[in-house]
Amino acid sequence: MSDALADEIEAINSIYGDNTLARSAPDPDGDIFILTLPGETASLRLQFPPAYPDVPPILLGTHSSGTSGKRGTAARDLVLFRDAVSEVYQPGQVCLFDAIEKVQELLAAAAELQDGAGAAAADEDAGGAGGAEPGRSAAPDQDAADRHLGPPPPWTLSEVFSESKSVFVARCAPVTSPAQAASYLAHLLATDKRVRAATHNITAWRIRGPHGTSFQDCDDDGETAAGGRLLHLMQLMDLWDTMVVVTRWYGGVKLGPRRFALINQTARDAFVRAGLIKEEAPAAGGGKKKGGK
Repeated sequence: MSDALADEIEAINSIYGDNTLARSAPDPDGDIFILTLPGETASLRLQFPPAYPDVPPILLGTHSSGTSGKRGTAARDLVLFRDAVSEVYQPGQVCLFDAIEKVQELLAAAAELQDGAGAAAADEDAGGAGGAEPGRSAAPDQDAADRHLGPPPPWTLSEVFSESKSVFVARCAPVTSPAQAASYLAHLLATDKRVRAATHNITAWRIRGPHGTSFQDCDDDGETAAGGRLLHLMQLMDLWDTMVVVTRWYGGVKLGPRRFALINQTARDAFVRAGLIKEEAPAAGGGKKKGGK
């Protein structure tokens, strides 16, 4: 097993839970693993050739775990994951985190469309039966809280960085007001249980207001001084109308001051991916990207 794959396994299991990616069997053509997609009962069998990540993983099929989900779930997830790997894979870069997130994005979009179609049908039936006002659903408003959060923020995600079993991921998004920055963070914490359960979600944002006013703030979320360092990084890079959230899952080994370099490194990678800075900066502190060597 390559160092890149070993580190990727550690990162994936730290973020999504133990045994999300579990080794099934050694094979001369590449180790075989079982990937259990977050929130889904379907599991997939993946083979990682010895040359991975210079070559993509091979999707062998679904894995029967003795539990049955809805009919068609396994076949659907197999197709979605294959499409996701094809879209996100780049030679030389590990791809599982991006592929899993892409599948979750596609599943959420499909669920939203299905819910919208179901609500429309319920409205039509209720109106036709005379049991409710036309255009209104007769069902209880169970999703009011979710709808109150608004649409998902336009996050740009960094690579996953890992160091001594601690895992770091950053998200940045354009914002136009402090209220919007607060609502984006609230949406993230309300809708992503992995982020909500993380050890720290460190936040910083800078906004140009009307008439020459400006706003900037940060939140350490228990990681003392980390928010201020993130804000200082944004000041040095002259970034405005942007917020960043760096999520850390603590791995049990204290990193000391080195954690600040990893936090800033992860944030900077998100800024690069979002096109806010043009050049890729040297790795601050040498943290490993998603299992990078």
